[in-house]
Parts: sequence; structure tokens; C-alpha cells
Amino acid sequence: MSPSSERPAQQPEPGEESQPDAPAMDVGGAAAAEPAATSDSTESGGTAANGDAPSADEQARAHLGASSGLDKKRTIIGGIIAVIFLAIVFWRVIPQIGDYSAAVESLQAMTIWSLIALIVAVVIYNFIYGWPFVAAVPGLKYRQGFVVNESAFLVSNGIPGGGAFGLGLQYAQLTSYKATPTAATAGIGATGVWSIFVTLGLPTTGIAALALSGDDASGYIWAAIIAIGILAAVIGLFALILWSEKFAVKLGHFGNRLVNPILARFKKHDWQVHLEDTILDLRNDIVDLVKRRWIVITISQIGVSWSQFAILYVALLAVSGDNTISLLAAYGSWAVSQIGIMIPITPGGLGTVDAALIGLLQAAGADVGDATAAALVWRASSYVPQMAIGLGCIFFWRWEEARRRKAEADEAGTAQPAT
Repeated sequence: MSPSSERPAQQPEPGEESQPDAPAMDVGGAAAAEPAATSDSTESGGTAANGDAPSADEQARAHLGASSGLDKKRTIIGGIIAVIFLAIVFWRVIPQIGDYSAAVESLQAMTIWSLIALIVAVVIYNFIYGWPFVAAVPGLKYRQGFVVNESAFLVSNGIPGGGAFGLGLQYAQLTSYKATPTAATAGIGATGVWSIFVTLGLPTTGIAALALSGDDASGYIWAAIIAIGILAAVIGLFALILWSEKFAVKLGHFGNRLVNPILARFKKHDWQVHLEDTILDLRNDIVDLVKRRWIVITISQIGVSWSQFAILYVALLAVSGDNTISLLAAYGSWAVSQIGIMIPITPGGLGTVDAALIGLLQAAGADVGDATAAALVWRASSYVPQMAIGLGCIFFWRWEEARRRKAEADEAGTAQPAT
């Protein structure tokens, strides 16, 4: 991917310009907007001198589609739908595919060394999970990147319809770590796009692994063709957007002609989207970042995915011992099942991926009890600890911000001249 010279000036590195304090979080977790200090510099997050022009901070949030709070109605409805769906999957679908009783027997066969190996795999996975934002935001420290990405996991996988709020939280955290609005939006955009690329690419690599393992992958050939086609189209469009601003505008206009007539059928008032602005914002935000750092961003995202698979394979070895299927067959089953993440019913593909994984592991030769047990252990090990870590990261960030604000207030107080 080699964007042309038709790109904006290089974005500033974190720490190059002073940033405003990150928005504080209210009790419910929503970012509470604070009045921006009046300033002639919009990049530093201040408003224009006349108070009319939006600040760089406000513009960045608008570009991201970030929200300072949750849409309660959408969250409640999404939560109800997700709970009903999960009940159907785990109480009706999985028992028809797997066997909970046999899974319990397989779990009882796990040794203390298996548990230790599983804990090590979970630790490695969470360590690698901290790198994507370090790769995408130049100058960001590992500890800071870890806090941002683990917090994002909690919101995106634990709150139905919490995507916009999650973007707002990521932005608030990055700017609190002295990333400029430009660097923050570029990092969030790049990690999001690359995550989609990797998710779309996994089923293709999975089918190749199943074929190499000696399993009959002919039943998945159409899925592979579709996945390759979608991935190629997405990457191709993304590359063209970065390559040409004119193409980005034309693509946005084409999208407007497709989307706005549909929206008109569901909206009582005249409401339209302007996708060319959104696409141009994305392009301007990340074009230079992608040119300079796409390799490390790609490596970090693939590392996250493969380390999560490592948890599954350790779990499969733990419950099945010497009777486990090959590494390639296990990877192929896991990778193909990840397409369930793209089904937006439950956060993180919870339920959809699990059911598909159990069926694919059995098709690859795993015992029904081992397949069910391994899938459940994988989900519990990669989900529950990380949710707890994400919650801890949010509280740690809030505590860290409160302490920093207090220190700045104390310093400002001592600097006041005596009257």
C-alpha cells in the first residue's frame, strides 16, 4: 500500500503541543464535556478567539463519531436482544452441536500444569493486546496503550451499542496522554480499520490451514471465495481512498446516492448523510500514519489474533491430552469461526463464534466433549479476565487523571503571587 504524495503534512507527535485536560468521566462512565479554554490555536484543543469556531477537540470527536455518553434506549434494547440471543445459543443451539455433560468430563481431566499453561497463555495475550495503540500513536508508552486498548475491550464487548461511547473514551484517554487531536483520531481510525482487515482475513487463512491439515475444506470453499472477495474489495477501496482525494470524494458521493434514499424512508424529517466528508476526514487523519507505520500496526493486530488462538489451543490440549487434533486443524477451525464477529447481534461475536467453533472443531476430528470444553474454556479465559482488566484500567485512568489534575491545581495555587 503506497499512498501518493497527495497527502496532508505530517501529523504532530504526542507531546509536541500542549493538550487540554481530558474530559472527566461521570459516575456512569460517560465523558463529561468541559469548557475549552479560549485560544487562538485550535490544534491544542482550544476554541477560536471569537468563540464561534469549533475547537480541534470538538472537530476530532465529530470526525470519529464519538459520543460523550451512552444512548440509553439503544443500549437497553440491544442488551435485551443480546440476552435473548445468548440464551437461545447457549441453551438451545450449542447443546445440539456439542455436549455439556461430556464437556464437564473433559474439564475434570485437566491437570494443574494445564491450568498453569492456560494462565501463561492468557497473560501473553493480554500483554500483546496493549501494543496496537502503541504502534498506531507515535510516542505513546506501552502502559498508556495498554490502558486505552483494554478499556476499549470492556466497552465494545460489554456494552451493547456502546461503540460511539467507546470511541469517545479512547479519544479522552489518548489526549490525556498528550496525544494531539490529530494523532488521537489517526490512531483510533487506523487500529479500527486494521482490526476489520484482520477479522476479514482470518477465515481465508483458516480454510487454507484446514486444507493443509488434510481435512476436507471443500465445504468452505464458497465462504473462502466470498471472504477473499470482501477483503480484496475493502483493502482496494481503502488503498484508493489513500491514493487519491478525488476518488475519496467520488466514493462519498456514490455512497450518498445509495444511503440517503434509504434513510429517507425511515426518517420523518429531511435528514441526509454526507459520506464524502466522513471519508475525507478518515483519509486526512490516517494517510500519513499509514504510510509510516502500517507494518507495525499490521504486526500488532495479527499478534493479538494469534495470541488469542494460542489460548484456544492450550485449552484444547488441556482437555484432550494426546487425542487432540493438529495445530493446523485447530487454527483453521478457530479462524473460520471468527467470521461470527461480523454478526452484530452480541458484542464481540459472543455466542455466534462459540457455536461455530464447536461445530468446526468436531468437523476437524475433535471429540464432542473436548470441542465443547475447549470452546467454553477459551471463551472464559479470553473474555472474563480481560473484562476485569478493562474495568481496572478505566478506574486506574480516572484515578490517574484526578491525581494529575490535583497536582496541577496545587502547582497553580502555589504559583499565585502574594497579595
